[in-house]
Amino acid sequence: MKKLVILGAGTAGTMMLNKLSAVLDRNEWQITIVDQYETHYYQPGFLFIPFGIYSCRDVVKPKRDFFPTGAQVVKSEIDRIEPAENRVLLKNNVVLPYDYLIIATGAEIRPSETEGMQDGLWQRSIFDFYTIEGACALAEYFKHWEGGKLVLNICEMPIKCPVAPLEFVFLADWYFTERGMRDKVDIHFVTPLPGAFTKPRASAILGDFLDKKNIRLASEFTIARVDNEAKTIVSWDEQEIPFDVLVTIPTNMGSEAINRSGMGDEFNFIPTDNQTLRSKEYGNIFVIGDATDLPSSKAGSVAHFQADILQENFLSAIDGHPLNAHFDGHANCFIESGFGKGILIDFNYDTEPLPGKFPLPGVGPFSLLEETQMNHYGKIMFRWMYWNFLLKGLELPIESHMTMAGKRM
Repeated sequence: MKKLVILGAGTAGTMMLNKLSAVLDRNEWQITIVDQYETHYYQPGFLFIPFGIYSCRDVVKPKRDFFPTGAQVVKSEIDRIEPAENRVLLKNNVVLPYDYLIIATGAEIRPSETEGMQDGLWQRSIFDFYTIEGACALAEYFKHWEGGKLVLNICEMPIKCPVAPLEFVFLADWYFTERGMRDKVDIHFVTPLPGAFTKPRASAILGDFLDKKNIRLASEFTIARVDNEAKTIVSWDEQEIPFDVLVTIPTNMGSEAINRSGMGDEFNFIPTDNQTLRSKEYGNIFVIGDATDLPSSKAGSVAHFQADILQENFLSAIDGHPLNAHFDGHANCFIESGFGKGILIDFNYDTEPLPGKFPLPGVGPFSLLEETQMNHYGKIMFRWMYWNFLLKGLELPIESHMTMAGKRM
Protein backbone atom coordinates (compact mmCIF):
# COMPACT_ATOMS: atom_id res chain seq x y z
CA MET A 1 0.00 0.00 0.00
CA LYS A 2 1.30 3.44 -0.92
CA LYS A 3 1.66 6.04 1.79
CA LEU A 4 0.79 9.74 1.62
CA VAL A 5 1.77 11.83 4.65
CA ILE A 6 0.45 15.35 5.18
CA LEU A 7 2.31 17.49 7.69
CA GLY A 8 0.09 20.10 9.32
CA ALA A 9 -3.67 20.13 9.91
CA GLY A 10 -4.27 23.85 9.53
CA THR A 11 -6.24 25.31 6.64
CA ALA A 12 -4.10 23.99 3.79
CA GLY A 13 -3.39 20.55 5.25
CA THR A 14 -7.01 19.90 6.20
CA MET A 15 -8.22 20.92 2.74
CA MET A 16 -5.75 18.57 1.05
CA LEU A 17 -6.69 15.72 3.39
CA ASN A 18 -10.35 16.10 2.47
CA LYS A 19 -9.77 16.58 -1.25
CA LEU A 20 -7.44 13.61 -1.67
CA SER A 21 -9.39 11.31 0.65
CA ALA A 22 -12.34 11.78 -1.70
CA VAL A 23 -10.45 10.67 -4.84
CA LEU A 24 -7.71 8.22 -3.80
CA ASP A 25 -8.50 4.50 -3.64
CA ARG A 26 -8.39 3.52 0.04
CA ASN A 27 -7.34 0.00 -0.96
CA GLU A 28 -4.21 1.43 -2.55
CA TRP A 29 -3.43 4.47 -0.41
CA GLN A 30 -2.97 5.10 3.28
CA ILE A 31 -3.31 8.81 4.12
CA THR A 32 -1.81 10.09 7.38
CA ILE A 33 -2.03 13.63 8.70
CA VAL A 34 0.23 14.87 11.48
CA ASP A 35 -0.36 17.81 13.82
CA GLN A 36 0.58 18.48 17.42
CA TYR A 37 -2.57 20.47 18.28
CA GLU A 38 -6.19 19.40 18.64
CA THR A 39 -7.78 22.84 18.16
CA HIS A 40 -8.37 24.50 14.82
CA TYR A 41 -8.35 28.30 14.78
CA TYR A 42 -10.16 30.50 12.31
CA GLN A 43 -7.21 32.87 12.05
CA PRO A 44 -8.95 35.64 10.04
CA GLY A 45 -11.22 36.03 13.07
CA PHE A 46 -8.33 37.02 15.34
CA LEU A 47 -8.54 40.50 13.81
CA PHE A 48 -12.02 41.06 15.26
CA ILE A 49 -11.33 39.91 18.82
CA PRO A 50 -9.56 43.06 20.14
CA PHE A 51 -12.59 45.13 19.15
CA GLY A 52 -15.25 42.89 20.70
CA ILE A 53 -16.73 41.85 17.33
CA TYR A 54 -15.80 38.21 17.93
CA SER A 55 -15.05 36.49 21.21
CA CYS A 56 -12.27 33.95 21.62
CA ARG A 57 -14.89 31.17 21.47
CA ASP A 58 -16.04 32.28 18.02
CA VAL A 59 -12.83 31.22 16.28
CA VAL A 60 -12.11 27.73 17.66
CA LYS A 61 -13.33 24.24 16.82
CA PRO A 62 -11.85 20.74 17.25
CA LYS A 63 -9.65 19.74 14.31
CA ARG A 64 -11.17 16.27 14.22
CA ASP A 65 -14.53 17.76 13.25
CA PHE A 66 -13.04 18.36 9.81
CA PHE A 67 -11.18 15.09 9.23
CA PRO A 68 -12.79 12.55 6.87
CA THR A 69 -13.70 9.08 8.06
CA GLY A 70 -10.83 6.64 7.74
CA ALA A 71 -8.00 9.16 7.83
CA GLN A 72 -5.09 8.21 10.05
CA VAL A 73 -4.42 11.09 12.45
CA VAL A 74 -1.19 11.33 14.42
CA LYS A 75 -1.01 13.90 17.23
CA SER A 76 2.64 14.76 17.64
CA GLU A 77 5.17 17.50 17.12
CA ILE A 78 7.34 16.97 14.05
CA ASP A 79 11.02 16.55 14.74
CA ARG A 80 12.35 16.61 11.18
CA ILE A 81 11.93 15.36 7.65
CA GLU A 82 14.56 13.13 6.08
CA PRO A 83 13.71 13.52 2.39
CA ALA A 84 16.57 11.35 1.13
CA GLU A 85 15.13 8.45 3.15
CA ASN A 86 11.47 9.33 2.40
CA ARG A 87 10.51 9.48 6.05
CA VAL A 88 9.35 11.85 8.79
CA LEU A 89 10.64 11.62 12.36
CA LEU A 90 8.19 12.70 15.06
CA LYS A 91 8.95 13.94 18.57
CA ASN A 92 7.08 10.94 20.01
CA ASN A 93 9.74 8.68 18.41
CA VAL A 94 7.38 7.47 15.68
CA VAL A 95 8.88 7.20 12.19
CA LEU A 96 6.53 7.72 9.26
CA PRO A 97 7.74 6.45 5.89
CA TYR A 98 6.07 7.94 2.83
CA ASP A 99 5.85 7.59 -0.92
CA TYR A 100 4.58 11.15 -1.24
CA LEU A 101 4.69 14.02 1.24
CA ILE A 102 2.61 17.19 1.39
CA ILE A 103 4.05 19.87 3.65
CA ALA A 104 1.48 22.29 5.10
CA THR A 105 3.30 23.34 8.26
CA GLY A 106 2.30 26.99 7.92
CA ALA A 107 3.93 30.07 9.43
CA GLU A 108 4.08 31.47 12.94
CA ILE A 109 5.13 34.71 14.60
CA ARG A 110 8.60 35.02 16.12
CA PRO A 111 8.70 38.10 18.37
CA SER A 112 12.04 36.87 19.72
CA GLU A 113 13.60 37.82 16.36
CA THR A 114 13.36 41.52 17.36
CA GLU A 115 15.59 42.70 20.19
CA GLY A 116 13.62 43.82 23.23
CA MET A 117 10.23 42.79 21.88
CA GLN A 118 9.54 40.27 24.64
CA ASP A 119 11.11 42.18 27.49
CA GLY A 120 9.19 43.87 30.32
CA LEU A 121 6.35 45.40 28.27
CA TRP A 122 5.34 42.21 26.44
CA GLN A 123 1.59 41.61 26.95
CA ARG A 124 1.50 44.79 29.09
CA SER A 125 1.94 47.56 26.51
CA ILE A 126 3.11 45.43 23.58
CA PHE A 127 0.67 43.00 21.98
CA ASP A 128 0.19 40.93 18.86
CA PHE A 129 -3.10 39.84 17.33
CA TYR A 130 -1.76 37.01 15.15
CA THR A 131 -2.22 34.53 18.00
CA ILE A 132 -5.35 33.75 20.00
CA GLU A 133 -3.51 34.65 23.20
CA GLY A 134 -2.36 38.01 21.88
CA ALA A 135 -5.75 38.94 20.41
CA CYS A 136 -7.62 38.08 23.63
CA ALA A 137 -5.08 39.94 25.81
CA LEU A 138 -5.41 43.02 23.62
CA ALA A 139 -9.21 42.86 23.85
CA GLU A 140 -8.98 43.02 27.64
CA TYR A 141 -6.47 45.86 27.49
CA PHE A 142 -8.57 48.01 25.14
CA LYS A 143 -11.60 47.73 27.42
CA HIS A 144 -9.87 49.89 30.01
CA TRP A 145 -7.42 51.93 27.92
CA GLU A 146 -7.96 55.68 28.18
CA GLY A 147 -6.08 56.68 25.05
CA GLY A 148 -2.64 57.70 23.87
CA LYS A 149 -0.37 56.82 20.97
CA LEU A 150 -1.31 53.51 19.32
CA VAL A 151 1.43 52.27 17.00
CA LEU A 152 1.01 49.29 14.71
CA ASN A 153 4.32 48.06 13.34
CA ILE A 154 5.07 45.37 10.77
CA CYS A 155 8.53 44.05 11.57
CA GLU A 156 9.35 42.56 8.18
CA MET A 157 7.78 40.85 5.19
CA PRO A 158 6.45 38.35 4.31
CA ILE A 159 3.59 37.99 6.81
CA LYS A 160 0.39 36.01 6.99
CA CYS A 161 -2.56 37.95 5.58
CA PRO A 162 -0.77 41.13 4.41
CA VAL A 163 -3.97 43.20 4.60
CA ALA A 164 -4.68 42.37 8.26
CA PRO A 165 -2.46 45.16 9.69
CA LEU A 166 -4.35 47.74 7.63
CA GLU A 167 -7.66 46.24 8.70
CA PHE A 168 -6.54 46.51 12.32
CA VAL A 169 -5.95 50.26 12.19
CA PHE A 170 -9.19 50.80 10.22
CA LEU A 171 -11.13 48.89 12.87
CA ALA A 172 -9.30 50.73 15.64
CA ASP A 173 -10.44 54.03 14.11
CA TRP A 174 -14.05 52.75 14.10
CA TYR A 175 -13.82 51.21 17.59
CA PHE A 176 -12.49 54.31 19.32
CA THR A 177 -14.89 56.55 17.40
CA GLU A 178 -17.83 54.45 18.65
CA ARG A 179 -16.48 54.75 22.19
CA GLY A 180 -16.35 58.54 21.84
CA MET A 181 -12.60 58.73 22.39
CA ARG A 182 -11.10 58.82 18.88
CA ASP A 183 -9.72 62.30 19.60
CA LYS A 184 -7.70 60.75 22.43
CA VAL A 185 -6.12 58.05 20.26
CA ASP A 186 -3.25 58.86 17.88
CA ILE A 187 -2.97 55.94 15.44
CA HIS A 188 0.23 55.24 13.50
CA PHE A 189 0.78 52.61 10.79
CA VAL A 190 4.49 51.80 10.60
CA THR A 191 5.70 49.52 7.80
CA PRO A 192 8.95 48.49 6.12
CA LEU A 193 7.18 48.81 2.75
CA PRO A 194 7.38 51.99 0.63
CA GLY A 195 3.60 52.38 0.98
CA ALA A 196 0.53 50.99 2.69
CA PHE A 197 0.48 47.66 0.81
CA THR A 198 2.59 45.34 -1.33
CA LYS A 199 0.83 46.19 -4.64
CA PRO A 200 1.35 49.80 -5.83
CA ARG A 201 -2.19 50.40 -7.16
CA ALA A 202 -3.86 49.08 -4.01
CA SER A 203 -1.21 50.78 -1.87
CA ALA A 204 -2.16 54.21 -3.25
CA ILE A 205 -5.87 53.64 -2.62
CA LEU A 206 -5.36 52.21 0.86
CA GLY A 207 -2.96 55.03 1.67
CA ASP A 208 -5.77 57.47 0.87
CA PHE A 209 -7.97 55.63 3.36
CA LEU A 210 -5.30 56.10 6.02
CA ASP A 211 -5.26 59.83 5.31
CA LYS A 212 -9.06 60.12 5.43
CA LYS A 213 -9.14 58.35 8.78
CA ASN A 214 -6.33 60.49 10.21
CA ILE A 215 -4.03 57.49 10.58
CA ARG A 216 -0.40 58.43 10.16
CA LEU A 217 1.71 56.37 7.78
CA ALA A 218 5.42 55.81 8.44
CA SER A 219 6.88 53.86 5.52
CA GLU A 220 10.28 52.25 4.96
CA PHE A 221 10.75 51.81 8.70
CA THR A 222 12.71 48.63 9.40
CA ILE A 223 12.67 47.90 13.11
CA ALA A 224 15.93 46.97 14.83
CA ARG A 225 14.85 46.90 18.46
CA VAL A 226 12.27 47.89 21.06
CA ASP A 227 13.38 50.20 23.86
CA ASN A 228 11.11 49.14 26.72
CA GLU A 229 12.30 51.86 29.10
CA ALA A 230 11.76 54.72 26.65
CA LYS A 231 8.70 53.01 25.06
CA THR A 232 9.99 53.49 21.52
CA ILE A 233 10.65 51.35 18.50
CA VAL A 234 14.00 52.04 16.87
CA SER A 235 14.91 51.40 13.23
CA TRP A 236 18.26 50.21 11.90
CA ASP A 237 19.03 53.80 10.84
CA GLU A 238 18.18 55.01 14.37
CA GLN A 239 14.78 56.55 13.69
CA GLU A 240 12.61 56.39 16.80
CA ILE A 241 8.84 56.20 17.11
CA PRO A 242 7.37 56.43 20.62
CA PHE A 243 4.28 54.50 21.66
CA ASP A 244 1.87 54.08 24.53
CA VAL A 245 0.59 50.84 23.04
CA LEU A 246 2.52 48.88 20.43
CA VAL A 247 0.65 46.36 18.30
CA THR A 248 3.32 44.32 16.59
CA ILE A 249 3.21 42.01 13.60
CA PRO A 250 6.42 40.17 14.44
CA THR A 251 8.66 38.39 11.98
CA ASN A 252 6.78 35.47 10.44
CA MET A 253 8.71 32.23 9.98
CA GLY A 254 8.06 28.67 8.94
CA SER A 255 8.16 25.70 11.28
CA GLU A 256 11.34 24.89 13.18
CA ALA A 257 10.93 21.34 11.88
CA ILE A 258 11.75 22.69 8.42
CA ASN A 259 14.88 24.30 9.82
CA ARG A 260 15.91 21.06 11.51
CA SER A 261 15.34 19.27 8.20
CA GLY A 262 17.62 21.64 6.30
CA MET A 263 14.90 22.24 3.72
CA GLY A 264 14.05 25.93 4.13
CA ASP A 265 15.35 29.41 3.41
CA GLU A 266 16.37 31.95 6.07
CA PHE A 267 12.72 32.18 7.19
CA ASN A 268 12.21 28.38 7.15
CA PHE A 269 9.99 28.62 4.06
CA ILE A 270 10.47 25.83 1.54
CA PRO A 271 11.70 26.52 -2.03
CA THR A 272 8.63 25.63 -4.07
CA ASP A 273 7.88 25.77 -7.78
CA ASN A 274 5.73 28.87 -8.30
CA GLN A 275 3.30 27.09 -10.58
CA THR A 276 3.25 23.34 -9.87
CA LEU A 277 3.67 23.59 -6.05
CA ARG A 278 6.19 20.77 -6.10
CA SER A 279 9.35 21.09 -4.05
CA LYS A 280 12.21 22.43 -6.13
CA GLU A 281 14.50 19.73 -4.71
CA TYR A 282 12.36 16.63 -4.20
CA GLY A 283 10.02 15.19 -6.82
CA ASN A 284 7.75 13.37 -4.36
CA ILE A 285 7.22 16.36 -2.06
CA PHE A 286 4.60 19.07 -2.57
CA VAL A 287 4.24 22.24 -0.49
CA ILE A 288 1.14 24.34 0.09
CA GLY A 289 -0.01 27.43 1.95
CA ASP A 290 2.16 29.52 4.24
CA ALA A 291 4.96 26.92 4.26
CA THR A 292 5.99 27.84 0.69
CA ASP A 293 8.42 30.54 -0.37
CA LEU A 294 6.11 31.67 -3.17
CA PRO A 295 5.79 35.40 -3.91
CA SER A 296 2.02 35.12 -3.43
CA SER A 297 0.15 36.26 -0.33
CA LYS A 298 0.15 34.01 2.71
CA ALA A 299 -3.63 33.95 3.10
CA GLY A 300 -6.47 31.46 3.38
CA SER A 301 -7.87 32.27 -0.06
CA VAL A 302 -4.47 31.57 -1.61
CA ALA A 303 -4.27 28.19 0.12
CA HIS A 304 -7.75 27.41 -1.25
CA PHE A 305 -6.72 28.24 -4.81
CA GLN A 306 -3.47 26.31 -4.40
CA ALA A 307 -5.35 23.26 -3.15
CA ASP A 308 -7.20 22.83 -6.45
CA ILE A 309 -3.93 23.04 -8.38
CA LEU A 310 -2.12 20.70 -6.00
CA GLN A 311 -4.86 18.08 -6.20
CA GLU A 312 -4.63 17.98 -9.98
CA ASN A 313 -0.83 17.88 -9.99
CA PHE A 314 -0.66 15.24 -7.27
CA LEU A 315 -2.93 12.93 -9.23
CA SER A 316 -0.80 13.52 -12.33
CA ALA A 317 2.40 12.81 -10.42
CA ILE A 318 1.26 9.46 -9.01
CA ASP A 319 0.21 8.39 -12.50
CA GLY A 320 3.56 9.43 -13.95
CA HIS A 321 2.13 12.26 -16.03
CA PRO A 322 3.46 15.83 -16.47
CA LEU A 323 2.27 18.43 -13.99
CA ASN A 324 0.12 20.62 -16.24
CA ALA A 325 -1.90 22.50 -13.62
CA HIS A 326 -0.35 25.90 -12.92
CA PHE A 327 -0.96 28.19 -9.95
CA ASP A 328 -1.03 31.84 -11.03
CA GLY A 329 -0.61 33.44 -7.60
CA HIS A 330 -4.33 34.18 -7.28
CA ALA A 331 -5.33 36.01 -4.10
CA ASN A 332 -8.75 37.33 -3.13
CA CYS A 333 -9.01 39.45 0.01
CA PHE A 334 -11.81 41.30 1.75
CA ILE A 335 -10.43 44.28 3.67
CA GLU A 336 -12.46 45.56 6.62
CA SER A 337 -12.44 49.37 6.46
CA GLY A 338 -14.62 50.03 9.51
CA PHE A 339 -18.11 51.42 10.07
CA GLY A 340 -19.71 48.33 8.50
CA LYS A 341 -17.92 48.63 5.17
CA GLY A 342 -15.17 46.81 3.35
CA ILE A 343 -12.96 46.75 0.26
CA LEU A 344 -12.26 43.75 -2.00
CA ILE A 345 -9.08 43.10 -3.98
CA ASP A 346 -8.42 40.31 -6.47
CA PHE A 347 -4.97 39.84 -8.03
CA ASN A 348 -2.25 37.35 -8.96
CA TYR A 349 1.47 37.17 -9.72
CA ASP A 350 1.22 39.38 -12.80
CA THR A 351 -1.93 41.48 -12.39
CA GLU A 352 -2.44 44.14 -9.74
CA PRO A 353 -5.81 44.71 -8.07
CA LEU A 354 -8.22 46.33 -10.54
CA PRO A 355 -11.66 47.95 -10.15
CA GLY A 356 -14.78 46.12 -11.28
CA LYS A 357 -17.40 43.66 -10.09
CA PHE A 358 -16.87 40.23 -8.53
CA PRO A 359 -17.50 37.35 -9.04
CA LEU A 360 -20.15 38.02 -11.74
CA PRO A 361 -19.13 40.61 -14.37
CA GLY A 362 -21.32 43.69 -14.18
CA VAL A 363 -23.39 42.20 -11.36
CA GLY A 364 -21.11 41.47 -8.43
CA PRO A 365 -22.50 41.48 -5.81
CA PHE A 366 -19.06 42.57 -4.61
CA SER A 367 -17.18 45.65 -5.83
CA LEU A 368 -13.43 45.60 -6.42
CA LEU A 369 -11.31 48.43 -5.03
CA GLU A 370 -14.44 50.14 -3.70
CA GLU A 371 -15.66 50.58 -0.13
CA THR A 372 -19.15 49.04 0.22
CA GLN A 373 -21.39 47.44 2.82
CA MET A 374 -21.67 44.33 0.65
CA ASN A 375 -17.91 43.80 0.84
CA HIS A 376 -18.17 43.93 4.63
CA TYR A 377 -20.92 41.30 4.54
CA GLY A 378 -18.67 39.16 2.35
CA LYS A 379 -15.94 39.32 4.97
CA ILE A 380 -18.34 38.36 7.77
CA MET A 381 -19.98 35.60 5.69
CA PHE A 382 -16.61 34.04 4.93
CA ARG A 383 -16.36 32.55 8.43
CA TRP A 384 -19.42 30.38 7.74
CA MET A 385 -18.03 29.43 4.32
CA TYR A 386 -14.70 28.56 5.93
CA TRP A 387 -16.12 26.12 8.49
CA ASN A 388 -18.73 24.56 6.22
CA PHE A 389 -17.14 24.49 2.77
CA LEU A 390 -13.51 25.48 2.52
CA LEU A 391 -12.01 23.26 5.22
CA LYS A 392 -14.02 20.29 4.00
CA GLY A 393 -12.48 20.62 0.55
CA LEU A 394 -15.78 21.44 -1.12
CA GLU A 395 -15.99 23.55 -4.25
CA LEU A 396 -16.57 27.28 -3.91
CA PRO A 397 -17.97 29.46 -6.73
CA ILE A 398 -14.60 31.13 -7.31
CA GLU A 399 -12.13 29.85 -9.90
CA SER A 400 -8.60 28.99 -8.84
CA HIS A 401 -7.16 31.09 -11.64
CA MET A 402 -7.78 34.81 -11.60
CA THR A 403 -10.13 35.95 -14.34
CA MET A 404 -10.24 39.36 -15.98
CA ALA A 405 -14.01 39.09 -16.38
CA GLY A 406 -15.72 42.01 -14.67
CA LYS A 407 -12.50 43.99 -14.18
CA ARG A 408 -11.77 47.41 -15.63
CA MET A 409 -8.27 48.34 -16.75
